[in-house]
Amino acid sequence: MEGIQLLSDSFIEASCNFNELIERLRQGFSTSSIQVPLRHHHDYPNPEEDKDSTLLLMPAFESGKDLGVKIVTVSPNNGKYDLPSIQGTYLYLDGHKGNVKAILDAKSLTGKRTAATSALASSYLSRTNASSLLMIGTGALAVNLIEAHASVRPIERVYVWGRTLEKAQAVCDKLHHAAYSCTAVSSIEEIIGEVAIISSATLSPVPLVFGKWLKPGQHLDLVGAYKKDMREADDEAVLKSSVFLDTYQGGLKESGDILIPLTNGVLSRDDIKADLFELCSTKKAGRTSDEEITFFKSVGHAMEDLIAAGYFYEEFTKKNNL
Repeated sequence: MEGIQLLSDSFIEASCNFNELIERLRQGFSTSSIQVPLRHHHDYPNPEEDKDSTLLLMPAFESGKDLGVKIVTVSPNNGKYDLPSIQGTYLYLDGHKGNVKAILDAKSLTGKRTAATSALASSYLSRTNASSLLMIGTGALAVNLIEAHASVRPIERVYVWGRTLEKAQAVCDKLHHAAYSCTAVSSIEEIIGEVAIISSATLSPVPLVFGKWLKPGQHLDLVGAYKKDMREADDEAVLKSSVFLDTYQGGLKESGDILIPLTNGVLSRDDIKADLFELCSTKKAGRTSDEEITFFKSVGHAMEDLIAAGYFYEEFTKKNNL
């Protein structure tokens, strides 16, 4: 195939089979063939907003086969301009000759791979009979996370909380054809004790999930809080849980959900049970009992982007007979 292909958000949205993407990620995390340098994370001043924005550069390569890099900006105040906080582009290249094979709009690529990674973790960490989920956050990830979790567990009831009930209802409206019910809620505390899985994807600088609310057997999936001084769950949630990461490389350094309890002595490096490389390669176990509370922190990993880009590129070539 010649030329650079453009894979739009609409194509990615229409072409994603979460079960297939999750299995691709499981294979990727079970091997060491894909090399991932530590991602570049640069905060830069944004004077008009009086708040820093962030530039992320996330490279990955599989020798002689695939190469890719994601360029992402995070601008927390973009909501007032009716723009997403996270924007970006993915360059997918031939790992042998170095030519660009495709450019993917990173919004949907990131949403799909992030949600699939959380669901991959859930397949090891949530109870196999988990039938209810609380989604905290109403951004671009919310629908993806709900759909991905529902692809690996028999979800029957979903609850959505957001900064406004209207935003929570908008997420539910997008899922009105789903096999599970979806209800917007005005309080996290009132519903959190009734669900098996809690997924949170927000830019909140302070905890929204408190350990005093957690019940035996729950699984906590934390996807937001991407900065060192941000967190979505408090110290008590950490103390009550078995803690797992997507990767040690990023998970120990990039998010306050792990870095803050590590710094203040609530959590030690030895307390962390496993990362996805260890879970997927069966080197370490995930959930060990129905009473265990599991805590999964995802900060994102460039391997996920490369695998997802390869998956969607293959789908594009098949659908366009290229």
